[in-house]
Amino acid sequence: MSPRRRAQYPSPARTPQDVAVIGAGMVGLATAWFLQEGGARVTVYERDSVAAGASWGNAGWLTPSLTAPLPEPAVLRYGLRAVLSPSSPVYLPLRADRGLLRFLTSFVRHSTPRQWRRGMAAYVPLNERALDAFDVLIASGVEAQTHRSEPFLAVYRSEREREGLLAELRAIRETGQPDVLFGPMTGEEARALEPTLTDEAGAAVQVYGQRYLHPPEFVRSLGLAVRAQGGAVLEGAGVTGLRDTGAGVVVTTGAGERRHDAVVVATGAWLDALVRQFGVRQPVQAGRGYSFSVPVERLPAGPLYFPQQRVACTPLGSRLRVAGMMEFRRPDEPLDPRRITAIVDAVRPFLAGVDLDDRQNEWVGSRPCTGDGLPLLGGTRSPRVFVAGGHGMWGIALGPITGMLMAQAVLKGEVPAELRPFDPLR
Repeated sequence: MSPRRRAQYPSPARTPQDVAVIGAGMVGLATAWFLQEGGARVTVYERDSVAAGASWGNAGWLTPSLTAPLPEPAVLRYGLRAVLSPSSPVYLPLRADRGLLRFLTSFVRHSTPRQWRRGMAAYVPLNERALDAFDVLIASGVEAQTHRSEPFLAVYRSEREREGLLAELRAIRETGQPDVLFGPMTGEEARALEPTLTDEAGAAVQVYGQRYLHPPEFVRSLGLAVRAQGGAVLEGAGVTGLRDTGAGVVVTTGAGERRHDAVVVATGAWLDALVRQFGVRQPVQAGRGYSFSVPVERLPAGPLYFPQQRVACTPLGSRLRVAGMMEFRRPDEPLDPRRITAIVDAVRPFLAGVDLDDRQNEWVGSRPCTGDGLPLLGGTRSPRVFVAGGHGMWGIALGPITGMLMAQAVLKGEVPAELRPFDPLR
């Protein structure tokens, strides 16, 4: 046992019966739901409201064929000048921040083909079960639905531009996901399939077998399902401290203290504050994304992805949600209107019948990113404190399967094989 892994607290004498989950996004609520299925009493603490964080403005994609580590060789091609521009798809405002420097150092170190393949191999077991976990929730009382992405199109100006995605999809398939199905299309074929596209769309890739959902609706429905099973979901209850007493974990909020048998911390970009004392040293950086919704003359039949611009479009309700960008800033900083403008300018040439000037629900949210591109899932130095976060852009897609596996880890005291590469103490 390594010094970092060595237990500093006595092990529980029995299976946890009363478990706290901190964070009411997709990951936290899915974990709460599966804990309840395993027989635990659950209390969810949320500093704001259900689905108020990164879960709210997400593009809503359930795309196992695209779920991969964020650090990749292509990211390094942007160059310093590009990432310092507010109009760049990846934006890094300069500031003195030791945590950000640690994160970027790790990110660059893992942006190699070898490290990407290693990370991708870790994701494969989660990706293979991701959609099935949604089906379990829906079959067991979560009223919101998922929708088949027919079609799901990645759109480019030219055939040359799309070669990077084709190579990545082939690499994902070769890493161990044989069900990754895709095919190149001409611009004319893509426009015939999706009339919302303009002549600027010169080539595309169609990815098969994916889904999408309405993020706020689904996460709120999941919260209702947790409550319907007797769980307490405490909104406006920010957790300021955790303390392992040896007989349980004391959770401190503005309303006082309460002891639980075990705690799962699922606070997204705010993970560091609560779990560092329990040996978690992997920095979690806010990778902020933006979104808004606009009216359209005709909703696309399925999601549209513009990889070069890092913009995603999803038909949600009667409007089109437009989401994208990645900026490494502190999670609580205000929305930067220049980033909204950058998204509009990036996709305007590609879309017809879309009023990009009639924007509603302009939003910025903080995706929790790790330097190696892998989430933090599992136990800490305390056998009563667990971590579930750091999924980057994939918290919605991997939330249910994460919750299913985390519940096993908490209630059985054993780490499922699928979680071993994501050890929070790595």
